[in-house]
Amino acid sequence: MSNFNTSDIRNVALISHVGTGKTSLADAMLFDAGQNTRFGKVDQETSLLDYEPEEVKRRTTISASVASFNWNNTRINLIDTPGSANFAADARSCMQGVDSIVVVIDATDGIKIQSSKFIKQAQEMGLSMCVFMNKLERENANYKAVLEKLKNSFAAKPVPIQLPIGQEASFKGVVDLLTQKAYIFESDESGKFKETDIPAEMKDQVTSTREQSIELIVECDDEILEKYLEGQELSQEDINKALKAGIKNKQIVPILFGAATKNIGVAQLMNFIAEYLPSPADKSGEPFSSLVFKTIADPYAGQLTILRVFSGNMTSDSTVLNSTKGGKERIGQVLHLVGKKHEPAEKAITGDIVALAKLKDTHTGDTLCDEKHPVTIKPIKQPSPVISFAIKPKSKGDEEKIQSGLKRLMEEDITLQSTRNTQTKEMILSGMGQVHLDVAIEKLKRKFGVEVLLDTPKIPYKETVKGDVSIQGKYKKQSGGKGQYGDCWIEIHPLERGKGFEYVDKVVGGAIPRQYIPAVENGIKGAMEEGVLAGYPVVDIQVVLFDGSFHPVDSSEMAFKVAGSMAFKKGFVEAQPILLEPIMYVEITVPEENVGDIMGDLNGRRGRMLGIEAEASTQTVKAEIPMAEMLRYAPDLDSMTGGAGIFTMEFTRYEEVPAHTAQKVIDEHKAAKEAEVG
Repeated sequence: MSNFNTSDIRNVALISHVGTGKTSLADAMLFDAGQNTRFGKVDQETSLLDYEPEEVKRRTTISASVASFNWNNTRINLIDTPGSANFAADARSCMQGVDSIVVVIDATDGIKIQSSKFIKQAQEMGLSMCVFMNKLERENANYKAVLEKLKNSFAAKPVPIQLPIGQEASFKGVVDLLTQKAYIFESDESGKFKETDIPAEMKDQVTSTREQSIELIVECDDEILEKYLEGQELSQEDINKALKAGIKNKQIVPILFGAATKNIGVAQLMNFIAEYLPSPADKSGEPFSSLVFKTIADPYAGQLTILRVFSGNMTSDSTVLNSTKGGKERIGQVLHLVGKKHEPAEKAITGDIVALAKLKDTHTGDTLCDEKHPVTIKPIKQPSPVISFAIKPKSKGDEEKIQSGLKRLMEEDITLQSTRNTQTKEMILSGMGQVHLDVAIEKLKRKFGVEVLLDTPKIPYKETVKGDVSIQGKYKKQSGGKGQYGDCWIEIHPLERGKGFEYVDKVVGGAIPRQYIPAVENGIKGAMEEGVLAGYPVVDIQVVLFDGSFHPVDSSEMAFKVAGSMAFKKGFVEAQPILLEPIMYVEITVPEENVGDIMGDLNGRRGRMLGIEAEASTQTVKAEIPMAEMLRYAPDLDSMTGGAGIFTMEFTRYEEVPAHTAQKVIDEHKAAKEAEVG
């Protein structure tokens, strides 16, 4: 099916918490669709989609993979996304490229926190969705208990359209509630099945569950609902029409069942995607516009840019506009992907997902469009990093290689951030969690041959004053010949937080010649760079220069610069100096049973509670906490919640450090200075 229309396309992402079997499901789908001659397995390191060495080593998805294939006269563009909070931003970006999501749920433990977050984001994006309840063959699988938990997990109504035949070791197939047919699968992972009658022991359950599901489905179409209420018999066509409407309008969430690693129920899921999930046809328009939702640093093709075409067509060997950057891009070969395999295509049509190689300046979040009809598609906002480390080269002279390598990695991963802290002089690597940064360091070594050492970053404290002072700074030096003379009087006043620095010249009567006024300011600014309390920059103060004196021969810019610095340092100590620390706004989502532990822990971290938001079986604690207390929070949260908690964090403002904590910081600075001298 090389020639297909927009209405034939289904863009679908597999979404869930880590460990539910998304990649196993994707591998089973590719095997059944004939894209792989053998059934790829994550545990056997043969998966078509988890192919990066870091993924193979950890046996978990780190980077989303795209696989395009044909099934039942449709073109399915499937995206297997990572489920770990460390890499959730990649999944969020990919959701902007699809029309539907399949929420993969573990039948042994139901929906976990990251799945709930993804579902909420998908709802905000207006995506249709269905559920594939996986791992029915596992010990402790309990689909009825999980179904009960699903009732409050979606804005729409969850509707079973299948029932599993058996459970745990006896699981062998599914009953389709719409057609009332049973499918019994071979036990050889081939995906082959036989259509049979509904098992006798399930008939009553099938009848009652079907009735409940049909009632919910027909509510999605007024005309069919009226027929149903009048007691008219509904055709299969009626049911299908209402089901499609309910999915498209986000009124219902159909639930299917299976076992990905056993290849049971996978073909039925693919049939469902082809038959019922919406195509991009409803969103199409002219002329060409597309959004880049992922970038891959491919070892063979160089950089691969993956995009969703929202309108119009794009052909190979054409020129398009990057409206985000304002530059043109030459398109080479249009590619369809199956994991790391590339299949050339003549063009990309409306709704398609394709890859482009070796674009010069296009990255995740950019819009590519028709040159004559510029348009910009807004990318989703990504969360701020939650963990940072100071990094330095293991070998001297590798700093440039580190910066070059990190630049390439950040093009591939937009939540990885590398900055130079001008205050602490450290190179800082920030990301979404410990594993996120570990993977980045591994890639840095594997792809760019450079190793780094990690250390806890220094807190970027700042210094300011709470009081007012008037002080003189006088610099007088005579050592034969021309001397040095500068004399100034200044006032120091506190400013509102965030106001920075104000310099006010109130000198009158020529007490200080005009050419020396800026020199006093420069001296003050120089002293502010390394504060008096603990060596941190000084902020939020006003300095007023109001008097002074000069010598007609010995005065100079240098002398007044020194005088200004002297006056500031003396006056700062007398103006009630204080230390300021960065405060972070934090949202921590945990299971209900962990909330008490989280709140107690936050109190111990000098946290200020802002509120709690309940959602299904989770609660999100909102608080403000000093950055100094959050540097190692990720592993602590894992420990408190058994790995079930996730958090986001972003800088909000600076606040005064409590006196006893400030004294510790000051003493540490003093000890470090003495050690340098010693």
